[in-house]
Amino acid sequence: MATNLTTGRPWRVILLFSVPLLIGNVVQQLYQFVDTIVVGRQLGVDSLAAVGATGSLIFLIIGFAWGLASGFAIPTAQAFGAGDARGVSRSVATGTLLTAATSVILTVLGPLIARPFLELLQTPSELLAEATTFTQVTFIGGSTIMFFNYLAAIIRSVGDSTTPLVFLTISCGLNVALVIVMVGPLGWGVGGAALATVTAQAISVLLCLGYLWRRLPVLHVHRDDWRISRADMLEHLRLGLPMGFQASIIAIGTLAVQVALNTLGAEAVAAYTAASRIDGLAIALLASLGLAASMYAAQNLGARRPDRIRRGTVQALWMALMASLVLGAIMICFGAAVVRLFVGDSADGVVESAHLMLIINGVTYSLLGVLFVVRGVLQGVGRVLVPTVTGLIELVARVVGALVLASVWGFAGVAMSNPLAWLGAVALLVPAYVAAHREFARMPIEPIETTLTTPIPVIGPADGSHTVDAVFTVPVPVIASRLSRLRLPKVTRRP
Repeated sequence: MATNLTTGRPWRVILLFSVPLLIGNVVQQLYQFVDTIVVGRQLGVDSLAAVGATGSLIFLIIGFAWGLASGFAIPTAQAFGAGDARGVSRSVATGTLLTAATSVILTVLGPLIARPFLELLQTPSELLAEATTFTQVTFIGGSTIMFFNYLAAIIRSVGDSTTPLVFLTISCGLNVALVIVMVGPLGWGVGGAALATVTAQAISVLLCLGYLWRRLPVLHVHRDDWRISRADMLEHLRLGLPMGFQASIIAIGTLAVQVALNTLGAEAVAAYTAASRIDGLAIALLASLGLAASMYAAQNLGARRPDRIRRGTVQALWMALMASLVLGAIMICFGAAVVRLFVGDSADGVVESAHLMLIINGVTYSLLGVLFVVRGVLQGVGRVLVPTVTGLIELVARVVGALVLASVWGFAGVAMSNPLAWLGAVALLVPAYVAAHREFARMPIEPIETTLTTPIPVIGPADGSHTVDAVFTVPVPVIASRLSRLRLPKVTRRP
């Protein structure tokens, strides 16, 4: 059900919107837990290390595609917040075409570069064959991952963060079942683990499409909407490309980390892989707040409510800081026990190294919480330059940590590269947002007039009280040009 994020207490709106995202990320991480346990226990530590050795390369390509798709949904959220039904459908059409084009490139190029890149990363010879297989299968099915992320993003852009959670949960449950069967009884090895993910994502894409068709007419695309203008294309690329490049820049940093790990041997790769799975759970929780803040800021930008953006950002930061303290304590106290789930009781060296990484990250989660919220808000209001530059800062920090500190402190030096990257990014993001925060305070508060409205039909209860069909009425701006008074980035262009 579509939800307006421009009314209600900011902290409550953001929290309620982020909870399904948070649960979805937990579910996704739990499925990766099972995937890692199955590979580690069924195929051995070397196979686990082989899958881990692919992480940075897959993140480089898939991460770019994911960031791109998320950026394409920002104009949709801005148009929805402004009550521009036609702008929403045109944005969906534009994002769909751009997502399709990216998927074709990913599917064709990815498998071709897999082995050469893994060799360039100095992947240990005993891991190369399985790592190549896992990477190629993932890239061949990359379009399913790309489209699921895009469809989930546009559903969230109209305030519905629950439905993507439902489909993600179904996908992850199916993925767990498939990976157990494909790796175990069928004996398809690491290729089976990758195929399980691709298959589950393909089914989730079909579920999203069916839901959009039946339940969210506001996201329906009509024949005229496919006549994409140059301005529409450029606006989506203006927001999508920086987010994609930001993910890729971060991924390049992780490539440097991977090179350093590969030189330390298979045990170091396995330790980093196991720790990353656990660490990823905590990071996903904080990332959920950042994504919720981004959609909240985008809708309130369209609704001309800079005051709500200010209050919501401050309240989201407090929530992120409190969550960071709790998550850090959990990682420090219980990390070693969880690592043993992946590798068993015989790999003490792997457990010790992985736990060290969890301790180093755990004490600095507060930096990461601030990073996600501030970056998300700036991206939501279309200020993409500083978040993109912070990606470059993270790149430099990770390279220094991986290549310089690793030569001095070994695995501990590699583990320190993440906090260094977070610190460098926050050092630029916070001053940038403080300046924006002050600018928002000087802007006039001009909520969209309610004298003219365009009903945007949403099948389902509008107030959550019953299940009959309802019409969710969103105000239409009377004078679109008044947005310029806010001196904020433009929303999706009107036809």
